[in-house]
Amino acid sequence: MYFLTGWPRRLLCPLRSEEEPFHIQPSSQRFYFVVLSETQLSIWYSRPSVLIVSYIESAKAAAQFGFYQKAEWKPDDSMIAVVCACGVVVFKQHIPDTDLYIYIMTLHSHRGSTRVKVTPGYKEEQCAPALSLEMKKPVDLEAPITCLQTLHEDLLVCTTDGYLHVLHWDGIGTNGRKAICLTTIPFSLDLQSARGGPSLELEGAYICCMEYCVTLDGFAVILSDGRLGFITPLSNTITADQLQGVWAADVTDGTCVAVNNKYRLMAFGCASGSVLVYMIDTTTGSMQLSHKLELTPKHYPDIYNKTGPVKLIRWSPDYSVAMVTWECGGLSLWSVFGAHLICTLGEDFAYRSDGTKKEPIKISSMSWGAEGYHLWVLPNKQERRRQEEQQEEDTISSQSFLQSGILQFHFIKSALTVNPCTSNQEQVLLHGEDRLYLTCGDATPVSGASDTHSYTHVHPHDGSPLRHPPSTDSSLSQGLSTLLGHKHWHVVQIHSTYLESNWPIRFAAIDAAGQCMAVAGRRGLAHYSLFTRKWKLFGNITQEQNMTVTGGLAWWKDFVMVACYNFIDQQEQLRLYHRSTNLDNAFASVTKLHSDTLLLNVFRDMVILFRADCSICLYSIEMRNEGPNPTASVELVQEVSMSRYIPHPGLVVSVTLTSVRTETGITLKAPQQACVAESIMLNLAGQLIMLQRDRSGPQVRDKETPANNKKVLPFCPPVVLAQCVENVWTTCRTNRKKRHLMEALWLSCGEAGMKVWLPLFPRDHRKPHSFLSRRIMLPFHINIYPLAVLFEDALVLGATNETVLYDGLQGSSEPLEALFPFCTVERTSQIYLHHILRQLLVRNLGEQALMLAQSCASLPYFPHVMELMVHVVLEEEATSREPIPDPLLPTVAKFITEFPLFLQTIVHCARKTEYALWNYLFAAVGNPKDLFEECLMAQDLDTAASYLIILQNMEVPAVSRQHATLLFNTALEEGKWDLCRHMIRFLKAIGSGEADTPPPTPTTQEPSSTGGFEFFRNRSISLSQSADSISTAKFNIQKTFSMPSGPSAKGRDGECAENMYIDMMLWRHARHLLEQVRLRDLGCFSAQLGFELIGWLCRERNRVAHVDDFVFALKRLHKDFLWPFPVIPVGSLSSPLKNGRCRSVLSARLLKSQSADSLINSDMDTAPPQAAATNHTWLDGIGEGAKDMDTASSAHSHQHSPQTHDAFLSLLTNKGDRAGPAIPSGSPPLPPFTSLSQLFHAEPEPAVLLLSAGYLLHVFTEAGCLEWCVVIGLILRDASVIKQVIGFLGSPEVPPETVQSVRSGLLAVDTWASTDCLGYKPFLNLIQSQIQQLMDSAAVDQLQPEAFQPSSQSSKHSGSDGLGGAAAPRTEDSRGVAAPLGLALPSLEPAGGFPRPPSDDCPPEETQDQGEDEGAYDCTLS
Repeated sequence: MYFLTGWPRRLLCPLRSEEEPFHIQPSSQRFYFVVLSETQLSIWYSRPSVLIVSYIESAKAAAQFGFYQKAEWKPDDSMIAVVCACGVVVFKQHIPDTDLYIYIMTLHSHRGSTRVKVTPGYKEEQCAPALSLEMKKPVDLEAPITCLQTLHEDLLVCTTDGYLHVLHWDGIGTNGRKAICLTTIPFSLDLQSARGGPSLELEGAYICCMEYCVTLDGFAVILSDGRLGFITPLSNTITADQLQGVWAADVTDGTCVAVNNKYRLMAFGCASGSVLVYMIDTTTGSMQLSHKLELTPKHYPDIYNKTGPVKLIRWSPDYSVAMVTWECGGLSLWSVFGAHLICTLGEDFAYRSDGTKKEPIKISSMSWGAEGYHLWVLPNKQERRRQEEQQEEDTISSQSFLQSGILQFHFIKSALTVNPCTSNQEQVLLHGEDRLYLTCGDATPVSGASDTHSYTHVHPHDGSPLRHPPSTDSSLSQGLSTLLGHKHWHVVQIHSTYLESNWPIRFAAIDAAGQCMAVAGRRGLAHYSLFTRKWKLFGNITQEQNMTVTGGLAWWKDFVMVACYNFIDQQEQLRLYHRSTNLDNAFASVTKLHSDTLLLNVFRDMVILFRADCSICLYSIEMRNEGPNPTASVELVQEVSMSRYIPHPGLVVSVTLTSVRTETGITLKAPQQACVAESIMLNLAGQLIMLQRDRSGPQVRDKETPANNKKVLPFCPPVVLAQCVENVWTTCRTNRKKRHLMEALWLSCGEAGMKVWLPLFPRDHRKPHSFLSRRIMLPFHINIYPLAVLFEDALVLGATNETVLYDGLQGSSEPLEALFPFCTVERTSQIYLHHILRQLLVRNLGEQALMLAQSCASLPYFPHVMELMVHVVLEEEATSREPIPDPLLPTVAKFITEFPLFLQTIVHCARKTEYALWNYLFAAVGNPKDLFEECLMAQDLDTAASYLIILQNMEVPAVSRQHATLLFNTALEEGKWDLCRHMIRFLKAIGSGEADTPPPTPTTQEPSSTGGFEFFRNRSISLSQSADSISTAKFNIQKTFSMPSGPSAKGRDGECAENMYIDMMLWRHARHLLEQVRLRDLGCFSAQLGFELIGWLCRERNRVAHVDDFVFALKRLHKDFLWPFPVIPVGSLSSPLKNGRCRSVLSARLLKSQSADSLINSDMDTAPPQAAATNHTWLDGIGEGAKDMDTASSAHSHQHSPQTHDAFLSLLTNKGDRAGPAIPSGSPPLPPFTSLSQLFHAEPEPAVLLLSAGYLLHVFTEAGCLEWCVVIGLILRDASVIKQVIGFLGSPEVPPETVQSVRSGLLAVDTWASTDCLGYKPFLNLIQSQIQQLMDSAAVDQLQPEAFQPSSQSSKHSGSDGLGGAAAPRTEDSRGVAAPLGLALPSLEPAGGFPRPPSDDCPPEETQDQGEDEGAYDCTLS
C-alpha cells in the first residue's frame, strides 16, 4: 500500500534561531505548510520544499499574548489562525498583485543561455509565490486553548474552562461569537437511549482534542478525563440545544484522535500505546469498536507495551493508511483496517550493524504532504538539541548550530489507493512522486515495425491486445513467468516536462498486457509505452492545462480512458485517446457527462462510472476504424440510482463490474453467460455491496428478442457481502479448467487477511444438493500485503520494505544515514491455495477441494502447497493445549492420498517438522515402515531414503539396518550411486553408534580408483608422441596401485563389523554383475563407490572371476558395450583366395601397428634392468614391472599429463592402427575425463566405450584374471593382448585349470565364429600362431592346423599359407608386449621370474612376406 524508500531528507531553515519548531500544519491542498516555534511563524512550500515567508513576533506582543502553540488554516488557504498561550491571533495571508515570486524555475539550454519557461499557469503552479502576512485583531477567550478545528466558514475552539467557542473566519472580533458549555450537551451510550438535559458527570471536564468528520457530520472528541466521545449536530447550525453526544464504553485513557472521512472511522490514541478505531452504528448511533492498531508481542517483543502513550495519529490524504507515533518515539504505519506495514521500532531501524540499540527518534509534530508522497516530521526539541550538541563537539563550523530542521520521509504507494480500477489487472503498479514501479517483465521492442502494429494478436476472450501469440502448451501464465523471473522492479521515470507543470501525480494505470502506462497529475495526462520507451505528452500545452482528471483513468484495449473536467466548456467528459496517435483532442473520442465523475472502471467492452449524485452509469464501447485513425464510440446503456443506499458519495471506495453471481455455474450456462456483466460490486466505506441483475422476470425467457432490441435487465436490491474490505479483485477472463479460481471474488480485509468468495460446482454435472450453497466466503491469513492476484496461478503478489544499514560514518555525531537505514521496496509473492483447500476440508467440502486441487495440480509449486497444508494443520493440532474434538489432520492425509505425490509430501513435511510432532503425524498418515515399503515398490528411492531418516529416529537400530540394507541393495541395482554413498555412510553410522552425527560423505573417489585411472591415462601418452620424441625421452609412469596396500577396507574389517557387513553387500553386488557379464556396470560401480576392484578380483580369480563359457561372455560383452558383431564384406565372401595370396590392407596395417607397438615398448624398457628375482610369481611380475617404471624421473609424465586426453583421442580415432571396433568419422570429440566416474557416466559414444574397455582390460590384467583378458582382447581384436596372455600361461605358477579354460574357450570361440560369426575368423587367423603355441604346450588333444584355416580356404594352402607365419612376432617383440588402446603393460623380462615363451622359428623376412600376402577378409562394422 505505502512503502518507505531511500533515506529521509533534512530541510534546514535558512533563518537561524534559538527557537525550535514544534508544530506543523498543512493547508487544505497540502501545498503550504505552516511551521510554528515559540515566537516565529514560517510558511513552507511543498515543491520545491522551500521556506517562502517567516513572521517573527515582537517581544512586546510575545509578552502580551504568550508563545505560539497551534495553528489552523482556513479552507481556502487565505487565513491562518494561530493559538497563543493567552488567546487566538489571526493572520491574514496576502498575495501581492504584482507578479512577484521568491523562487522561479529556469531552464538551461545546451547553448548555455538561461530562460524562464513561459507556459500558461506555470508560475502560479510551479514557482514558490512571495507571501506577506498581516496580523489582525486578536481574540481573547480568557482561558487556555486546547484545540481548534475549522468547519466551513467557522472556527471551533475548545478551552480548558469547558466551553466550545464558535468563531467566524470573516468576522472575528466584530460580530461576536457563540460559546457552548460542554455540560449542556447530553451524552449517552447510543442515540436511542439519549436523554435531554445537562450531563452532571461532565462537571470540570473539557475537550482536550477534537476533529471533525465530514461524512459522519460530527466531532470525534477526547475529554480531559480520557473518555472518548462523538458529538453530532442535530441541525445545520451548531447550537447548544442541537448537539448530541455518545460515549465509547469502558475507555478512559484517550490521548489523541484522527478521523477518516472516506471510511467513516475515528482513530483514538490511548495511553496504553494502542489505537482504537471506532465506527458509528447506523441503526443505534452508538460507537462500535472496529479494530485496534497495536504492536504485537510476536513481532515486537522488545518494544511491546513500552512505547508509552500514543502521541499523534495522521491519516494519509487518500485515507488508506494511518501513521502513528508514541511518546517514546518511533513511527508505525497501518492500513485502514489494521494491516501493519512499517515500524521503525524494530530490526534495522532500532539496531546498528554491531547490534547496539539506537534511540528512536521522538517526534513533536508530523503531517502528510501532497498525495501522500512525503511525511513532514518535526523532531522533538531535546532530540534536536542533543544532535546539535554532538555536531558542535565534532566540528568547529557553526553553520548548522541550532538551525531548525524538518525531516521529510519519502513514500511510494500502490495505484490502488486512488485508482482502484487497476485491481482487475494482474500486475503490481506503484508510483512515487516522479517515477513508476512495475512488476511486468521487460518488453521486447519490435524492430522494423511501427508502434501502431506492435499488437500482433488479440486475446481470444476479451479482445485485449497481446504482444505475442498465446502459447497453447504453456501451463504458466505470463504473470507467473515474469514473477518467477526476477525480484527487481521495472522503474519508469515520469517525463520531467510533464512533471514540472503538473506535479503531483494523482492517478496511474497500466494496461492488461503490462506494457502501457498512463499518469495524470494536476492537469492533463501522459502515457508511456515499454515498446518504444517513450512518453507521449500533449503537443498543445493549452489542451493539457484546460482539463483535469477527476474520476481516474483506465486502459481499454489500445485506448487510455479518462473521466475529466473541461475548464473551457465547464463540464464533465469521458475521453478516449488512442495510444498510437498524437495526444491531442482532435484524435479523442469525447462523451459529455451530466454529473461529476468520482470513479471509473472497465469490464470487457463496458465502462462503469460512479457519479457525484450517487448514480451508476453503464456505457458500452465499440471500436471503429472508419477514418485513418482508430476511434471508439461510447453509448449509454443503463443508469442505476444508489442515493437510497449511499449517504455520501465520498464514501464509495471502488466500483467494479463483474460476471460474479450467486448462481454461477448452476443456473447459468457457462461459459456463454459467464462473460456477461452480471453484477456491480461497490465498496462503500469498507462494506462490499453487490447488486445482481434481476433475472426473475419474464425477460429471461425472451430468447427470440433481436439483439438490437434486447431489454436491459434491472438490478436487484443491494446485498452486503463482507465488512472491512480494502481492495477487491476479479477478472474478466475465463478458463474452463480453473473455474473455481477464475470465477471467485478476492478481498483484502486488513488485519483479517484475505477472503475469497468461492463458487461451488456439482461434480460431473450432477444435480446439486438443495442444502449446498452456490458460493462460500472463506477467510485466510497471508504474510504480505496483497496488491494483485494471479488468478490461474494461485498466487498473491505484493511488495515489502527492506532495509540496508549504513554505518560508514564514525564519530560521536550520527547523520541521518546512520540514524535511519536505507529503505528499498522489493517484490514478493505468496501461495494461498493451501489455505483455501484447508477451509473447504474444515467445512466438509472435500469434493470441492479435490476438484480445485486437481485443476491446479500442474502448477510447479503444487507439491509445496500440499506440504504447507499438512504442516500448518500439524503444527496447530499437535501443539494445541486443549484436546481437539474433531481433528483435521486425518482428513488432510486422506485428501493428499488422492495425488501421486502423497509419499513425498508426508516425508518432506516430517523432515521440516520437529521430532516431537512425528508421532502425531504418523498416527494420522500411517506407519512409516509401510510408507517406506510403498516407496520401494514405486521405485521412488530418494523418498524411501528420507523415510529411512524417520525410521532411524522412531525405531530400534535393527529395524533401521534392515530397511537400510533393503534400500542399499535396490539402489545398487538401480545404479543410484549418490544414494549408495549416503547409504554406506548411514550404515556405518548405525553400526558405530554415531547415527546422530554420521561421518561425512567423501567428495572424491578412493585413491585406488582415481589412481588407477591416472595410471591408465598416463600409459597412453607414449603412443601419441612422435617417433623422435619417443626415442629421446625417458618415460616414467606413476602407478598408484597394483595390489591393495596400506589401510585398505580389508584392514578395517577387523575394527568394525559394520564395515565387513557393508563390504559383503558390495562383494555380493560385484559378484552379481560379473556373473551377468555386466562389465560396464561393474566399472561404474567401482568408480562411483571407490570399490577396490583389483583386490577383489585377485581373491575371486578362481571363483566368480573364472569364465565358464567364452562364447556367452563374448556375446554379452557385445551387448554390454553396444558393439555390433564384425562382418565380412560381400566382395570378400564372393571372391575366393587366389593362390593363397589375397592381400588385405587391414592385416598389413595391423602388422605395422604391432611392430610399432613393439618398438615403443623396447624404447620404454631402456631403463637400467633390475636383477631378476627368481622367487617371484608370475603375478608379482606384473606389479614389479610397473614399479620399475616408477624409478625414472616423473618430469616427462607431468609435462605431458594435460595432453592425456588428446593422446587417447588421436590413437582411438586412427582406424589404421588397430583392428578393433572403428570410430565413425562423424563422432563428437571426446570430453576431457578427470575421473573414472565421468568416464562411465559419459554418453556411450564409440570412443568412450573403447576407453572403458581399455580400462577394464587394465584392471583384469592387474588382477591376473587371464580368461577375462582373453575375452576383452577378442572383442577389441587386439592380437598383442592374446599374445601376452598366452605368454603368461607358460608360467608354472598359472593353475592348469586356467590354461585349460583358455584353451577350451578359444576352441569354442573358433567353432562359434566358423558357424555364426564369420567376422571373427580373420582375427582368429591372425593369432593362429599363439593358439598353436598354446596347443603345442598341451600334452594331449593336439589340434590340426586346418582347424584354424578360413572356412573358404583350400587345404592345399594350409601348410605354406597358414596364419602362423603372419602372426609371428619380430625379434624386437621379445623386449615388450603392446597393450590395447596404447596401454603399455609392463614387460616381464626385467622383473619377471621366468623367460618369455619362444616365438616361432620363422625368419623376419618371411614374416613380412607372409604378412603381406595373408589375410582372408577385411573386417568392418555393420
